[in-house]
Formats: sequence, structure tokens, C-alpha cells
Amino acid sequence: MQYDLRTMPMIACYKILNSTVTPRPIAWITSQSEQGIVNAAPYSFFNVAGIEPPMVMICMLKEPRTRMLKNTAANIVRTGEFVVNLVREQDAEAMNLSSVDAPADVSEIDYASLETAASVAVAPPRIATSPVSFECRKVMACDIGASQTIVIGEILVAHIADEFISNPDKLYLDTPAMHLIGRTHGSGWYARGTDQFQMERPAYDPDWKNAGQE
Repeated sequence: MQYDLRTMPMIACYKILNSTVTPRPIAWITSQSEQGIVNAAPYSFFNVAGIEPPMVMICMLKEPRTRMLKNTAANIVRTGEFVVNLVREQDAEAMNLSSVDAPADVSEIDYASLETAASVAVAPPRIATSPVSFECRKVMACDIGASQTIVIGEILVAHIADEFISNPDKLYLDTPAMHLIGRTHGSGWYARGTDQFQMERPAYDPDWKNAGQE
């Protein structure tokens, strides 16, 4: 079937994108309010957005009834700082627990009993059990439509657990050992990053039109 997303309501567009663009990495974001309350929430509309400087991009949906920013987005817009923590399978339940719609004065760090570690360049702490954490500074945040805010952040400091660094000099990382998870289709479905295969990138063949004609 063919769908014209220009004429469809937001929830229908969400269902199509959520069920087809998979698996998606999860940004388990820690942020801090101006009152010092630390927030933690997972976002899967997330990816790398550049390398020079290194950047990340997160799409944050607003509260559907009021169209107001949710806690994480509000903290980032107001303070300009956040940490992206990647999610290992062992933290899946804690990550899911931190996704609750808690009041602004409740810290999901406490609610989900998360262990934190101090950041170096930003105020929000990182999640100590995360294999990879990126300390970020907001570059821009803009509303695109009435229901979402796009945040682009520059990665200032990267934390990678020593056990996943196989060669520090060459920056070889043991990514499969991290057991990272991602979001997939529908409600509550996740994917493991352990089912993988490898293909070498081919070189361009300038004689490709004549290949197989001899």
C-alpha cells in the first residue's frame, strides 16, 4: 500500500516510522534541571549527526495533550547540557522503568535506583553501568511542527568502559561485548546487537559495464 504522510495524523505517521525504521539505537539521556533534579529518560529517535565536530541528534516528542516540552527536553533547552548513555541488555529493565511519566520534581535516577558517576565537562552525571557515555553540549534545539523538538548536541567527552577497549592505541573497541540493545517495532519491542554479519566494502570497478562479457 501507499501512504501519503502529508495527510495523515501524527499518531499514524509515528506508527509507520516506529515500525519500519528499526533497529534504532537508544539514547538513555541524563539531564539536570535548574533546581538540580537529575532526570533520566530513553529516546530511540536518535543517532550520530556528524564527526567534525562529533555530534548527536535526538527527536523529542512533546506532551501530547499540552504540547509542552517534557522534562528532558526542557532541561536541555534551559541548561544546554546533557549526557547520552548507551544501553546494555543488563540495564534494559532499569532503562524501561526510567521511561515513566514522572513529575518534574521526581528524579528517575532515584525512582529506578540508578547508579551514577560524575561527568567531566557538564553538570548532569552519567549512568555508571552504561558501557558508553557521551557528555554533550546543546548546539541547537528547534521545534519542527507542533509536536516535536529536535536537539543537536556536540559531544565534548566520551566515556568507554575499559573492558570494551581491545586496543587503546588504535581505538579498537569490542562492540559486541557491550551487549547494546535497540528499539524495534510496536510497543515494548527491543533488539539485541549480537546477530551480525560482515561484508567488506568493494572498490569501484571502472570496467563494470564489460564485466562478464568475455
